[in-house]
Amino acid sequence: MTQLLRSEGDVRRANMGLAARTRRIRGVWWIFALPALFVVFGLYFVPLILNGFLAFTNWSSFSDNIDFTGWRNLQILLDQSSLLNQIRLTLLYAVTAAVVSNLLSFGLALALEKRTKLNEFFRALFFVPVLLSPLAAGYIWSGILSPNGVLNQGLGALGLPSNAAWLADPHLAIFLVGAVDGWKWSGFFTLIMIAALTTVPGELKEAARSDGANYWQVFRHVKLPFLAPAFTYNITVTLVGALSAFDIIVAMTGGGPGDSTRVLNALTLSQFGSGYFGLSSMTSLFVTVLVIILAIPLVWSLRRREFQS
Repeated sequence: MTQLLRSEGDVRRANMGLAARTRRIRGVWWIFALPALFVVFGLYFVPLILNGFLAFTNWSSFSDNIDFTGWRNLQILLDQSSLLNQIRLTLLYAVTAAVVSNLLSFGLALALEKRTKLNEFFRALFFVPVLLSPLAAGYIWSGILSPNGVLNQGLGALGLPSNAAWLADPHLAIFLVGAVDGWKWSGFFTLIMIAALTTVPGELKEAARSDGANYWQVFRHVKLPFLAPAFTYNITVTLVGALSAFDIIVAMTGGGPGDSTRVLNALTLSQFGSGYFGLSSMTSLFVTVLVIILAIPLVWSLRRREFQS
């Protein structure tokens, strides 16, 4: 009995010591968060704030003075006759990238849902493009789509017309570069979809099949509701990310042919390279506002569909 009481006392003291250590750790949690907060604040919020300020100045390489000019840069931007076309191209690029990325990831997730060794190999294989830099992916596809590239050679081997200059077509180029952006990130969003599919309870699928439901009915009424949060995340991230992208465009077309792929971020780069830093900051701020205007209603509507499903 004495030994039992002693052991119970030891356990009690050990639990009290553990609770005290837990309270001390909770009291200094912010110390562990400091590195991440520093990175986010220093690399995101500070540049964003500085860009917002410089957008309303005459900062350029042609003068040593930086003076506040109010809305003058925005007026210059709005007076450009090509601005509406660049907004249209930006939206076309973003929507194309979002559609291609989500369709690819959705199809791959359904095909690779089961956890087998072969499926695990293909999951890793389709994730490889995510590891490539956007510039590298752009240069690779620029070579594939060139007049002497792999695509035309393959078409020629099949006896089809093989002299197409894919990226030289001003009507097609914006869709091709958007599709490459969607292809590059589809592997990442495939894993998000697969993770969502693993949350579907097996007993629900078995119950549906035992009631006579076919594959489509099981998918529509059992699996699809569990995929709604994944769709919300994937659609939002792909669309917003594509609105902010330009590196694939720089690698594949440089904004050409003509101005047919000159999205807003490509315009920002062109203005900055020409020495109009304040105007470039205003264009960048314009893109940020555009992303916010589109993202908030999009997330709100997708979240509503989640609850309805």
